[in-house]
Amino acid sequence: MSSLASFAITRKWPARHPDRIQLYSLPTPNGVKVSILLEELGLPYEPHRVSFDSQDQFTPEFLSLSPNNKIPAILDPNGPDGKPLALFESGAILVYLASKTGQLIPADTAGRFETLQWVMFQMGGIGPMFGQLGFFHKFAGKDYEDKRPRDRYVAESKRLLGVLDKRLDGRDWVMGEQYTIADIAILPWVRNLIGFYGAGDLVDFPQFRNVARVLETFVARPAVVKGLTIPA
Repeated sequence: MSSLASFAITRKWPARHPDRIQLYSLPTPNGVKVSILLEELGLPYEPHRVSFDSQDQFTPEFLSLSPNNKIPAILDPNGPDGKPLALFESGAILVYLASKTGQLIPADTAGRFETLQWVMFQMGGIGPMFGQLGFFHKFAGKDYEDKRPRDRYVAESKRLLGVLDKRLDGRDWVMGEQYTIADIAILPWVRNLIGFYGAGDLVDFPQFRNVARVLETFVARPAVVKGLTIPA
C-alpha cells in the first residue's frame, strides 16, 4: 500500500488513519450519499470537513483532488492493484465503492446497468433540478419578482417525482426488494427538497405517496441516520 502523503490534499487535511478511506465532504445531499454508503458497507473511513464558509473547496489542496471544486471526494489507500485511488463526483464514488465490495449493486449485468440508469437519473435530473428549485425558493433567487424561473423548476421537479413515484409503485426500493446505491443517490435529494429547501407544498409532495413511503423507510435506517450527520 502506497503512502497517502504524496497527495497534496493531505497537507491541508492530514490523515490520522492513513490505512482508511479518506472522505472530504459536507452533509449536503451529494455529500451524504458517500457517508451513508460507507456506513452501510461498514468500511473504515476518516471524514474531513470541507468548509464552504472558509472556501476550502477552492484551495489548491482540494482542487488537486477535485478539480471541479465540488464535494464529495475520496482517497482510497487500497484501491485497484493495491494502489491509492483518488475520486471525485458522488455518482462515480458510489459505483466504485459498491463495485469494490460487491454490495448494494446487483451482481448480474442487467441488474447492474438498470441500477446505474437510476443513479444517472439522479445525477442528471433530480440533483440539478431540485438544486435550482432550492435556489429560487430558499436562497437569493427567492427575491426575484419574476417567478417564471422558479415555476419552471417546480414543474420539472414535480415531473421527476412523478417518474420516481411510478417506479416505486409496488416496490420496496428503486430496484424492487434490493436496496441499492440508486436509493442512496436519490433519496437524500428528496429529503432535502421537502426538508431543508422547504418546497414540499410547492411540488405538492403528499401526492407522491410511494416516494413518501420509501423515504420514511430510508431515513429510519441506522446507517442513514448516522451518515446524514457526517462530517460533523
